[in-house]
Amino acid sequence: MAQPEVRVVTLRSRTVLLLIGLTVLASVTLLLAYLAWQVLTWILIALFLAAALNPAVQFFERRGLSRAAAASLVFAMTLLALTGIGFLVIPPLLAQVSDFVDAVPDFVDDVTAGRGPLGFLQEEYKIVDRIREAIESQGAGGVLGLSLPVLDVVRSVVTAVVGVITIVFLTFFMLLEGPRAVDRFLELLPEDTRARYERVGGDIYRTVSGYVTGNLLISLIAAVLATIVLFAVGSKYAIALGLVVAIFDLIPLAGAAIATVIVGTIVFIETDWLRGVIVVGFFIAYQQFENHVLQPLVYGRTVELSPLAVLCAVLIGAQLAGILGALLAIPVAGSLLAIGREVLEYRRETASIRDPAV
Repeated sequence: MAQPEVRVVTLRSRTVLLLIGLTVLASVTLLLAYLAWQVLTWILIALFLAAALNPAVQFFERRGLSRAAAASLVFAMTLLALTGIGFLVIPPLLAQVSDFVDAVPDFVDDVTAGRGPLGFLQEEYKIVDRIREAIESQGAGGVLGLSLPVLDVVRSVVTAVVGVITIVFLTFFMLLEGPRAVDRFLELLPEDTRARYERVGGDIYRTVSGYVTGNLLISLIAAVLATIVLFAVGSKYAIALGLVVAIFDLIPLAGAAIATVIVGTIVFIETDWLRGVIVVGFFIAYQQFENHVLQPLVYGRTVELSPLAVLCAVLIGAQLAGILGALLAIPVAGSLLAIGREVLEYRRETASIRDPAV
């Protein structure tokens, strides 16, 4: 019987060391990314905001302004607009939130006594008694998930404030120095591949910019329409609930459904079942309009993803990084699509050069 041929694979020490070095480098990079995840999150948010504001900066550049002047003008206009919106929205928002907090004890009394729209929770399920038993055994903090020490809460608030300030400055400097930094990076590349990187970078920029701008516009439309409907049904918390809708609607596909549950429940408790049904019916109708008209119109032109691909990307992003992952999933998927298209085009070009008959 013939013995099987023995093949000996020889690896040069240089190759082994290179593989070990690349493995160590990748591991260190992932470790540093994990340790600096919060800062990287701020940088990503600032990058997306800069991509959304950059078309306005380019508009003023085409009108003769320098990059610094155009970026400063757009940044100042954005801050003034946000400040104006804050002065218009924050006072009634605080008043409505305060009124809602003051009304919570009355809602609790109604549930405890078995009255009102949610009285059945006590009559049929004894929900109040169960909550009391849980508080006695775990404490209020354990039931509400607020068992963190006060120092941790203060640290979280300070971190959030520092994060907002950092994102603001990062956004401005990205607007100011972004194109120059991109040009310097491209100058380091070989001339034969520079055009390809420019093309991919342009596709990624259009994807991110279009997504951020479109998503903010969709959320604004949802908030305005929701606030109008809430005012129409006589809700005392129309502005506060409209802000809730704007925040959750930033999450593609699932955000509108979450807002529907929250807002519908509050209106149902606050007013009566008929007005609650009207509000829920509006949200269901608007969600269909947003999912089938607005989002395909925005994402189809800017990100070039099908609704199924959008849903899969959002689910994967949410699983990997929570709400932030869901927000970043679509532009990341669109960017990967742009890179994949360029890789396939490069392979076709390479194949045609090797075999002109292809």
